[in-house]
Parts: sequence; C-alpha cells; structure tokens
Amino acid sequence: MKLTPGAMSLAQWRAIYRGEAVWLDEAALPAIQKGADAVAEILGRGEPVYGINTGFGKLASVRIADDDLATLQRNLVLSHAAGVGEPMPIPVARLMLALKMGSLGQGASGVRVETIRMLEAMLAKDLIPVVPAQGSVGASGDLAPLAHMTAAMMGVGEIHAGGARKDAALALREAGLVPLILGPKEGLALLNGTQFSTANALAGLFEAEDNFRAALVTGALSTDAAKGSDAPFDPRIHEVRKHKGQKQVADALRALMAGSAIRASHLKGDERVQDPYCLRCQPQVMGAVLDVLRQAAATLETEANGVTDNPLIFTNPTVALSGGNFHAEPVAFAADMIAMAICEIGSLTERRVSLLVDPVLSGLPAFLTPRPGLNSGFMIPQVTAAALVSENKGRAFPASVDSIPTSANQEDHVSMAAHGARRLLAMNENLRAIIAIEWLAASQGCDFHTLKSSASLEAARATLRAAVPTLEEDRHFAPDMEAAIALLRQGALAGADLPGVA
Repeated sequence: MKLTPGAMSLAQWRAIYRGEAVWLDEAALPAIQKGADAVAEILGRGEPVYGINTGFGKLASVRIADDDLATLQRNLVLSHAAGVGEPMPIPVARLMLALKMGSLGQGASGVRVETIRMLEAMLAKDLIPVVPAQGSVGASGDLAPLAHMTAAMMGVGEIHAGGARKDAALALREAGLVPLILGPKEGLALLNGTQFSTANALAGLFEAEDNFRAALVTGALSTDAAKGSDAPFDPRIHEVRKHKGQKQVADALRALMAGSAIRASHLKGDERVQDPYCLRCQPQVMGAVLDVLRQAAATLETEANGVTDNPLIFTNPTVALSGGNFHAEPVAFAADMIAMAICEIGSLTERRVSLLVDPVLSGLPAFLTPRPGLNSGFMIPQVTAAALVSENKGRAFPASVDSIPTSANQEDHVSMAAHGARRLLAMNENLRAIIAIEWLAASQGCDFHTLKSSASLEAARATLRAAVPTLEEDRHFAPDMEAAIALLRQGALAGADLPGVA
C-alpha cells in the first residue's frame, strides 16, 4: 500500500495493522527535502533553536556546540530509551512505524529523506523494533517507546526479525541495512510525537469494531434462543429518536432475524408483553456504542494524519516554531471513549447470557443443559463472563482525567494517553471471550427448539457447531470456549455487511 503522508484513510491504517505491505509515496520527497534543507539553513544562522542546538526539556537553555550536535541526538535517544514491561505487540509496533513515517513524511519535522527511508526499509523487511510498552505519559510525546524504536534504527537494542528477537545491529546487518546516524533534530523528531499512543488506540478501535459486529450477531441469536420479540427493532421506533447508530443497529438486528421460524412461532399468543432490556434495548445501547466508536475513529484518523513532534519546521520564511502538538489529549479522550464502548458491549452481552441460563426468564432448561442437577451446563461460563465484565469495568476508568508533572515541572500537564490506549487490546480480549460465551449459550439455547432460526443466524450456529458440538452432558468446558474465541479472533462473525466505524 502506498503511504501518502497526511492523507491516509482509516481503512488504510487498518490494513497496515492487519499486515499489508506499505511504502512511501514518492510525491512526498520534495517536501521532506525542503524541511531538511530548512534545518540546515537554521543551523547556518547560528541562532539557538530548541531541539536543534540546545538541550531538551528543562535543559532547553543549554546551548550545544556544532561539533556535538550528532552526539546530542544520539544521547537523547539512548537516555530516553527507558521503557519497561512486555514488548508492544508486533502488529501494533508495525503500525507505529508506519504512523511515524506518515508524520515525518509531511516535511514539517526537518528530517532527511534517508531517515524516513530507514523506516520504510524496516517495514519492508519486517524488522520490527522490540519496544517496552510502559513508560509514556502521553506528553512530551511518547518519548520512551519511540526512543526504543529509534534506538533499534541506530542498531541499539533488539528487533523482531524472522520470528525471533535479535540484537538490533545484527538484525540490520543480516537485512543489508546500515544503522542510522542521526542528523540535527532527527532524534527529537523521531522521539517526539503520539505514534505509540495512536497505534495502540487504533488497534483497540479495530478490534472493538470486530467485537461490536460479532456481538450484534450473538445478540440476535440470543433473542431467538429466548423467543424474544423483534418488534423493538421496528424502524419507526428509531426514526423518531433520530440517532444514526441506533437506527443502523436496529436495521441490522431486524435483518439478522428476518425469516426466522422461531420468531414466527410466537408472533401470536405470546403472554409476554415486553422483553428484558438486554434484548429489547439492543439498538439503543449498541447504537450509542457505535456512535461513540465513530467519534473516536474520527479523532484518531485526524491524529494519524497529523504532525506531532516539536519544534516544527516551516518555510517561506524558514522558521522553527515550538509548540505542543506532542500532547496526546485527543488520543487520550478517544481511548477513553473506546474503553467505555468495549465495557458496555460486554456488559449487555453478559446480561443476555444470564437471561439464557435462567429458566424463569428464558423458558429454557436451567443452565442450558438437558439434565440440570446432574449437569451444571453453562453455570460457570456465565460466572466467567461476569468476571470479565467486572474486570473491564475497572479498566474503563478514564485515563485522561489523570496527570502527573514530569521533567522538573517543565512538562506539568500530561495526557496519560499511552496506557489509556494500551489497555484496549486486553479489554478487547476479555470482550471477545464474553461474546464467545454468548455464542455458545445462544447456539445451545436454539438447539432446544425444533424450529430453525433465520438463514444468517443458522449460518452463525453452523460455523460454531463445526468446531463445538452441542452440550449434551457436562464436559471439559474450556476447550469449547477457546474454540469459539479462536473463531471470533479470525473474524468469523465480523461480517462487513454489518455496521462499522467507517
């Protein structure tokens, strides 16, 4: 895929996250060269300019001699490579490199063409830096993780290569690459920015979109399993409230259930007047989730196409301007929104599982087993779902409301976007397991009916049943759940015909 700096769509970033090859748009080269030339011009004036010939952060008033400029940039990278914890996942790190290439490629960062070519070459050769995931507060940029990325470009640290972690210098040499020697300002340009936070937030968004779509399918299947009504999905109800997401979710649920013989069997003579909220209010809850995810997506698409280092280099006239584009507050807010959406999808899903295992509410055998008492059936999977929902609730507390001063109070308000975004993949894994449990439970519930569901929902059941048979007697349950989770991870229920963020 051609990466055009500043003009990438959300779908393109998603494709890069999923592993699509990427290369720099050649049309970006003149702007990049112009920015590098501007840095040389600024240096020629002999004026002190932050990040080019001064110290950093609280040390910005310290002037650096021309002979020490290369050492200044190298020292900056090595001193800032102070992250801890497990390495960020390779797909997310790969996306981070592409985001950095897109930001630097707009020419406002003052880096050389060969520096961006190094990012491009590492992506092409699948050389992904090993980047500890903890250590950024989301301003002044994602300094520690981006320093580890940059250090690997310099041959310091480790790189994922050929399925193994290798010494960075060795990995570069084996790939035919020469370690990068940084020019003036280049270390700061590579370190300063929101690409770590943005990559993690985008990954969380993409996984949440898949989980959202899967939960629409399992929610419709649960509605049929419980012989719930599709009347709450009538478009007239949602038209008068006017929320776009709500209307689209109702349309999707109605389409998923269209043609169900189970639904047709209780259109008349059903003594129940209204279903519980977890069935009846799916359009209202999931529609609100969809709207929130779309708002977060819009913010992240803008951020992904922005330039977020400091200072920024402008021409005509040539000037370096210090500002604060590295402050990741927009990403922090977006990550918090995604976290709340993930939490709510799981909360609603678990309530449907709870309904299905309760014979009073569902009309099905207790705990969805033909012989309750001798068998516990789905008793503990529902408990597991409840545990995961509660864990996600704790993780959903907004990260953006926190701040702690750093760099001797020079950086006195920070966004906390990094860990706000980093938690999203773990939350999505919890959510995927909750949805898998509902898929199992709803399919089991439909197994008790002699009539068939709709074509769409029967296809969802058939996909599951190809891997997991009906539960006739208690058996080791964990493998069933793992099989369902694996199918969801492969996108088995995340059909593109269902509403999404783009």
